[in-house]
Amino acid sequence: MTTTLSGRTAVVTGGASGIGRACAVWLAQAGASVVVLDRDEAAAKEVAGQFDGRAVAVDLTDLAAVDRLGLDADILVNNAGIQLRKPLVELSVAEWQRVIDTNLTSAFVVGREAARRMIKRGKGGKVINIGSLTSEVARATVAPYTAAKGGIKLLTRSMAAEWAEHDIQANAIGPGYMLTEMNKALIENPAFDAWVKGRTPARRWGKPEELVGAAVFLASAASGYVNGQIIYVDGGMLAVL
Repeated sequence: MTTTLSGRTAVVTGGASGIGRACAVWLAQAGASVVVLDRDEAAAKEVAGQFDGRAVAVDLTDLAAVDRLGLDADILVNNAGIQLRKPLVELSVAEWQRVIDTNLTSAFVVGREAARRMIKRGKGGKVINIGSLTSEVARATVAPYTAAKGGIKLLTRSMAAEWAEHDIQANAIGPGYMLTEMNKALIENPAFDAWVKGRTPARRWGKPEELVGAAVFLASAASGYVNGQIIYVDGGMLAVL
């Protein structure tokens, strides 16, 4: 079964940096026509320019803006996300809501709009949601992120339950600790860096490009009977105590 994506259109949210950027580049290399969605228009254009793709500047928490996108895609990678590190007792409702809206609600809204068009077209499709280690376990000071990524896991299964009959496969990828801009403060913290390397069987941080094998597989015909799953790319962290 082939993993080529030739003739397919892929939309990657939060595609201007980190994991989204890596997915956009590698999906294009696999043959897809890629649309990069991001709030940072200049960065999105820079990424899209690497493979003659299209860049669209959009705030995915703006529901009217999402409606205007017309998400006619064969493949959707729901990657957009933010982080906020703060103890629960100090967290405002507005801060909580901002993380939930960006990381979870946007995946629902964008996924819904893409699926509507996939169903109408009648040719199936692929939805790949980006989860996290916190789709399974919690860590202090990142409660809204943890709640959102836990939600991503079960949103993915809900998508599979409702859309599988339309030949739409909805799956997720759960990255471990990755060398991304979002994790910059943690990477530069000697104690946290040592903890990640000591806790991870691979003894190192992951690289965003190490997720793309899973992304291309889930985007391709090779995963036609894989649905509602989350693949953890974490160097073995969740496998050990």
